[in-house]
Amino acid sequence: KPAGLLAVPGRGEAGLVNLASQLQQRFADAQIVHRLDMATSGLIVFARGAEAQRRLSAAFAERRVHKRYVAVVEGELEDDEGRIDAPLIADWPHRPLQKVCTATGKPSLTLWQVLARGPGWTRLALTPVTGRSHQLRVHLRQIGHPIRGDGLYGALPERGPRLLLHAEHLAFQHPLDHVDLAFTSPCPF
Repeated sequence: KPAGLLAVPGRGEAGLVNLASQLQQRFADAQIVHRLDMATSGLIVFARGAEAQRRLSAAFAERRVHKRYVAVVEGELEDDEGRIDAPLIADWPHRPLQKVCTATGKPSLTLWQVLARGPGWTRLALTPVTGRSHQLRVHLRQIGHPIRGDGLYGALPERGPRLLLHAEHLAFQHPLDHVDLAFTSPCPF
């Protein structure tokens, strides 16, 4: 999915242009399994048919799908790897924003590893163990390193021409024949 394209139908006339509708024009039985934010590029899974969709959705819910993202964040992280364990909940007065809430948030865990560092930035490999809305974006802001180009959660969105977040790798078992599948999409930034 390119950055800037909705994964599923959205509000208004602009919401009619989305990946799900485009796929369903070619494959009538294509059904959404998970989503990427409009600003995020990379791999996304659709199922062909209701049974495949049910099984793939269960695989995501049961954390049997391995996901890896690449992001460029503000600042230079000192450690080479780490984890962000911060519960998330919708920020209802400011929807669609999410926020960290230790009292009522749902458990949320992100693992990260440094891929490269430069002056004022760090390139990370991110593994979301859970799959909450905006999880990577909120978690990185929480530790003081928002993703470059993030107009919702970043302090300096002008530093990137777009949200520098890409779904690079997905691995899971085929929902019907159980063959191991792995897909990689090279990061465009």
